[in-house]
Amino acid sequence: MEFKIGAKIKKLRKARKLTLQDVARETGFSPALISQIENNNVSPPIATLSKLARFFDVKMGHFFEEEEEEHKYEVVRRGGRRVISRVISKAGTGHGYTYEALSFRKHNKKMEPFMVTISERAGEETLYNHDGEEFLLILKGRAEVLLDEERIILEEGDAVYFDSSLRHRLLSYDGEEVQVLAVVTR
Repeated sequence: MEFKIGAKIKKLRKARKLTLQDVARETGFSPALISQIENNNVSPPIATLSKLARFFDVKMGHFFEEEEEEHKYEVVRRGGRRVISRVISKAGTGHGYTYEALSFRKHNKKMEPFMVTISERAGEETLYNHDGEEFLLILKGRAEVLLDEERIILEEGDAVYFDSSLRHRLLSYDGEEVQVLAVVTR
């Protein structure tokens, strides 16, 4: 099942009586990209979603929640994860990755856990940064993490924790599939 991320962004924008141009001006994304996201033609990368959440003053989890009631805990079975695919960059080029939300019932979380699968060695032209912190654990494959000017090779079982304000990007080191547990905070 796909989330209705686009519809939620549109609802937040309409509730604040903002135009696509208003949101674009404040976030630095193009009105066309925001429109594509709202119409569910593309899915925003995690960093883009984080910036939109900050702009609308909601937690990132708001985009993944499916019901109103509060849960004290949550179990998400392997088959019950929510997959976000069709992730594209600002340039409109493919990212070659999908991510799965590992929590979507618990409200007001301080952490956002995702399973990220990188299926190719995508280009490095875009490095992201956003508020918060990030923790990555390599579950499968060899990854390359770009942190500002640093390039770090991570093997299966290796982990990295960093400040998300650093410009960063996660790549497959050799073009083979990489699976990563990513935990993001704002």
